[in-house]
Amino acid sequence: MTRTAEKINSLVREDSSLADGLETIRQKADNNGGEVQWQDVNDDLTSGQWGRLIEKGVLVDGDEGFEIADREAYDEALDGDGDSLEADVDIDDEESQWSQWDKLAAVGSVLLMIGYWLEDVRNTVGTTLDLGLGHLDAALPFYAVILSVALLTGLYSTLLQANLMNPEIIGKYQKRMKSMQDKQKDVRERKKAAEERGASEAEIERLENEMERVREEQMEAMADNIGMFKEQFRPMVWIMLFTIPLFLWMYWKILDGHVSSAEMTMVMPIIGQIDLNEGVIGPMWAWIIWYFLCSMGFTQLLRKALNIDMTPTGT
Repeated sequence: MTRTAEKINSLVREDSSLADGLETIRQKADNNGGEVQWQDVNDDLTSGQWGRLIEKGVLVDGDEGFEIADREAYDEALDGDGDSLEADVDIDDEESQWSQWDKLAAVGSVLLMIGYWLEDVRNTVGTTLDLGLGHLDAALPFYAVILSVALLTGLYSTLLQANLMNPEIIGKYQKRMKSMQDKQKDVRERKKAAEERGASEAEIERLENEMERVREEQMEAMADNIGMFKEQFRPMVWIMLFTIPLFLWMYWKILDGHVSSAEMTMVMPIIGQIDLNEGVIGPMWAWIIWYFLCSMGFTQLLRKALNIDMTPTGT
């Protein structure tokens, strides 16, 4: 469903009496060469409803009156299936709004990130977490401690994404953008075909105007897509809030010499024997690479085991 159809659906939801007026506009436009004037429909529409249709871009200026901006989308909204005027891909921005707790989690994550550069913050977080995680460190070699932390972070990351991110909303955003792209491609192809067959200047101009309207709708939809990024990033702030302290603890243990020299060496797949604080890929230390490998592997296994699918739906 295109953006124009969504606008029509939204207007009808606001004012159900508008549906009959929209049908009248279509009939009058068909009878008058594609254009309609206020006096043609004032028996079925109020001046306010007429103004809203112009304001929303459903009706645009024609040669002598107004014409339907996107006739295909207009027909789709009126003649669809049983949900013709329902918002099956209409997106409620409120669905992607962050709660106060989400915003506090984002602020907390940013503040904790300072610990990577400030030693005092790192020491405070490290010594605090060591009260609980020190027992795990005492029982296992440090590479196994990293593996255990990766399992823990993979578990709560999977659960947070499953509960805080709505694939249906993301699917709606993606479906709307694909609809815009398909429509732009269709208008471009019709314009090219018209030029090849030597169509009149009026038809070429009409197609150019239609293409411009599609571009404007596409830009408007892209601006609205901030909601999709908010929806995708929402679980990330919570994951960061819980993961950064664990990372700071491991960083504190290795950087400040709280891991014995015997436990600083491990055999990593493909790479072989290596020190945990040795660089592997640029500035990436071996212990970070080991953590990410374990975390990604556990996350995939947990999603399979818990039957969690984060693929956007409705696309």
